[in-house]
Amino acid sequence: MPERIRDSRAWLSRAWNVSGHERHTVLLIAKSALAATVAWWVAHDLLRAASAAFAPFSAVLTMQVTIHRSVWQSLRYIAAVVAGVALQAGIGLLVGPDLLAFVVTALVALVLGQWRALGEQRAQVGTAAFFAFSTYVSSSAHGDRAAALGQIVLLVLVGCGIGLVVNLGIAPPLRLRSADQGLRLLATEMEALLDDMAEHLDSGDLDADRAEQWRTAGARLEQAVVQARAGLDTAESSVPFNPRRLLPAHRGRLAFDRHRQVLGALERAVHQLGSLTRSLSQWRDTEHTFTYAPTLRAYADFARRLRDIARALAALDGETPGGGAPEMRRSAVLAQRALQRLLDCAGTYELPLADSSRPYGVLVVEATRLMEEFQNTCDVLQGTADR
Repeated sequence: MPERIRDSRAWLSRAWNVSGHERHTVLLIAKSALAATVAWWVAHDLLRAASAAFAPFSAVLTMQVTIHRSVWQSLRYIAAVVAGVALQAGIGLLVGPDLLAFVVTALVALVLGQWRALGEQRAQVGTAAFFAFSTYVSSSAHGDRAAALGQIVLLVLVGCGIGLVVNLGIAPPLRLRSADQGLRLLATEMEALLDDMAEHLDSGDLDADRAEQWRTAGARLEQAVVQARAGLDTAESSVPFNPRRLLPAHRGRLAFDRHRQVLGALERAVHQLGSLTRSLSQWRDTEHTFTYAPTLRAYADFARRLRDIARALAALDGETPGGGAPEMRRSAVLAQRALQRLLDCAGTYELPLADSSRPYGVLVVEATRLMEEFQNTCDVLQGTADR
């Protein structure tokens, strides 16, 4: 229990002091509560609606992490609800409020719920149809039934409208930093793996346990790529419809071509690193001889130079995207020289590069491809600095 209390305090401290995930979460909760409260007041106190809960539910559902997603989710949700209510109205008029009508409603609603155009809101077709059926059965006269079904649609429109207004009017989310944070996290993970590889390749430590650790680290890199891409998507979707994009402080930071190019290069580098770690796991204990030690040390130096590039990338500041380009360019030059020494070393000691049962040819190929992707990353950032 004391540990949970400490974790909770640390989380609240980060929410108060740092503009990050914790603060965004608190702000989203507060805005959702406000939107739900206003929607309930309008539906219950002003409209005197019998199913007033539809309004706050709709308001909360439209409260997304970006304005763009809020708009699209609202439109899809409204379409799903209208489809469900219209379906019930049509079947109710044709069949009547009995069990057969419910069976037909359920079947058709669940079929409509497979419509991909509704996205995440597909399930709301059935939900709306079931609530509409309950409302339809509870009413006696046809006029009352029609009014009750129309009221459901009205409450959804009210709730979605209030949710959009609150999300747009109170600190509309502009998640530009999430793109930078995703790239920094990925670069940090790559730096850690390359640093560990450099250290142990230099000492000749290539046992099975070490190789398995590197493969595990490669899997974490794959996950970091997924997170970086999600952060980039969030940053891009936070720009449309957002009035904060017009502020002078954000001008010049609303395009993400650089991020996509860098992420693409790093993603390819991650795949090469994964192949590299798998190749190293094929290293034979019997091959730890003096003829291979110089090549291992050359490989360690090459990994160390790539680590320096990853470290510079992890330290980039999103406010000045090209600021770290000179340092990365210098590191890339050193990495190219280290790669050439590795190739020369492999030739000098006549490693069996053409033997497919042994890892040396793959290791050399992967080293060359890794250098290409890291060089591509440096070129992208240099192009940003030159603009």
